[in-house]
Amino acid sequence: MLKKLKLSQSYILGIIMVAVFLMMWLLNPRQFLTFGNFQSMAFQLPELGLLSMAMMVTMLTGGINLSIIATANMTGIVTAMILTSTINPAAPPPGAFGWVILAIAAGLATALVIGLINGVLIAGLNVSPILATLGMMTLINGLTIVITKGYVISGLPNAVRFIGNGTLAGIPFCTIIFALCALALALVLNRTPLGFNIYMLGSNPTASYFSGVNNRAILYKTYLLSSLYAGFAALVMISRFNSAKAGYGESYLLVTVLASVLGGTSAYGGFGRVAGIVMALVILQIVSSGFNLLRISSFMTIAIWGMIIIVVMVVNFISTTMQERRTA
Repeated sequence: MLKKLKLSQSYILGIIMVAVFLMMWLLNPRQFLTFGNFQSMAFQLPELGLLSMAMMVTMLTGGINLSIIATANMTGIVTAMILTSTINPAAPPPGAFGWVILAIAAGLATALVIGLINGVLIAGLNVSPILATLGMMTLINGLTIVITKGYVISGLPNAVRFIGNGTLAGIPFCTIIFALCALALALVLNRTPLGFNIYMLGSNPTASYFSGVNNRAILYKTYLLSSLYAGFAALVMISRFNSAKAGYGESYLLVTVLASVLGGTSAYGGFGRVAGIVMALVILQIVSSGFNLLRISSFMTIAIWGMIIIVVMVVNFISTTMQERRTA
């Protein structure tokens, strides 16, 4: 039955994606079906996609991570501070590449420390995920403002700016990073014991515990993985904007939950696929890009996103109810 539900969700998303694509094309046939528009969508999708995967993996355990945006901003600020204090973009030193690697490593290490603290609060002290990550989000937001004094840290070297703005054979480099990260997460969730245990923990924590699974260890690893993906998103964000600042991407938080649920991730845990997240992100990006070309208000775009998720939830409910009646 689980496989049937997965197929049903994929079919629903596929139909919606085709319908939305055709609608946007018919509304603006000259501008929508252009290489420039598709490339623009490919540039915009990765940072939200990486943040959505960071949110999704915690939702699979029945939890949530409200600190992903704050984690991304702290990661970006640490990385940018090291880069701007050691490298002159106009005349980089011979060892500039080494500093870039060190800065990125320090930023990702910062993200992992935040994930570890979340894990301690949630797995070690049994604090509710929503409260633990809300508190961490507030703490980090305060720290980032204190560190930067509210200013923008800008002037990153070309090697870093290439991550978010460069292309390989016409394909944005950040999109390649997103595809590799999505593939890696799919392999972890579907082909490793950790992924199996994450699904089991989200489906039934008690059964997971009595099956010999160390639930606390799985939660630690889940929140570390979530923070790591938020760190990857930070690298894309600061490279695209050529700067780091407290408060970047705050509007993304609820959209990551939207993308996760739209992609089929259960709010109760135990069910969700990376492929669903990717399809959901494509749908949201098509709507956003199409409305932008039509010069429709961004607030209307948000309203349409909400309508799409309501429609999907209703269709899922009807589909699940019909399947349960057939098997009863």
